[in-house]
Amino acid sequence: MRVLHFYKTYYPDSFGGAETAINDIARSTARYGVESEVLSLSRTPAESTMRVDGHWARKARLHLEVASTGLSLSVLGEFARMATGFDIIHYHFPWPMMDVAHFLAGIRSATVVTYHSDIVRQKRLLALYKPLMYRFLDSIDHIVATSPNYLQSSAVLQRFREKVSVIPLCVRPVSRAPTLAAAADAWRRRLGGRFFLFLGALRYYKGLPYLIDAAARTGYPVAIAGDGEMASYLEREVRRRRLANVHLLGAQTEDEKHALLEACHAFVFPSHLRSEAFGIALLEAAEFGRPLISCEIGTGTSYVNVDGETGRVVPPADPEALAAAMTELWHDEELAANMGIRARQRYHAHFTVEVAGEAYASLYRRLLRSRTSNGA
Repeated sequence: MRVLHFYKTYYPDSFGGAETAINDIARSTARYGVESEVLSLSRTPAESTMRVDGHWARKARLHLEVASTGLSLSVLGEFARMATGFDIIHYHFPWPMMDVAHFLAGIRSATVVTYHSDIVRQKRLLALYKPLMYRFLDSIDHIVATSPNYLQSSAVLQRFREKVSVIPLCVRPVSRAPTLAAAADAWRRRLGGRFFLFLGALRYYKGLPYLIDAAARTGYPVAIAGDGEMASYLEREVRRRRLANVHLLGAQTEDEKHALLEACHAFVFPSHLRSEAFGIALLEAAEFGRPLISCEIGTGTSYVNVDGETGRVVPPADPEALAAAMTELWHDEELAANMGIRARQRYHAHFTVEVAGEAYASLYRRLLRSRTSNGA
């Protein structure tokens, strides 16, 4: 069985959440006889077309980017040419260019969409895009939501409810290197023993100003690891408010990220907008057995983190509620430890690559059987 994944960005040009999800799906379904390739855009297609983790990452030239939407004329022909050689076309939503390519190519293969997120920020463009979006999703054989929470809260997904199933995102377990414990101890010494950790891209929807406010209220050590558009703002705020307990660590290597997850007391993920559709970083912290704090925004964050079981879920954009959750986990170490244990158990039950790989391989087989029985 051959599956072509189609999305605007992919390795080695970009390593975001959707790209990681595509990589995990391709790798985890290989054991079930699925041969995957990925087609995406790149400013340097010749250099970026390569084998990645056992599958081909093919590239078409990125000509222009408008409102986070990659545009390319060459991808239209490249996608149409490639698609004829695959049993299943696996789209990753949202990307309007993909919808156009789908219709121009006259796709006859079975089709599936992984619905990563509603379009949240570009409301004016969404109004123009809606007719094409609905026509595209209506033409697809099956849609995958990444959590039951997002399925229930997305008006778009509810419109197509009869052909939507849920397959959560996943992360691979980290191989505990012999140096991990020493690296974690080094972070504890640097950050003052126990500390709260945020790890991820510093984007507008991550709720980091509210975490800064909560840190100011509590005085607990808070480490923020990552880089992005909010970095300069956070640096100014920490300096202006003289918050010696807030440590802006910048981008970190994978090994250092793992050491921080091993070292932290609890993981804080204050995303306050629906642009945070799932929260892969929550899974990474759960795999390390850390208690979680997140916000109720109607997305997959509250599927990963179950309030009272794996951590605390608080109202969004509420620094007082964030501070209260941090205070509870700081003072009740037994509660924090038990929540961390349950977070790791939940990860192994629902969010491993084995679970996701089997679910996607099963879905692919059902789509092909349906096509065969319908004479397609």
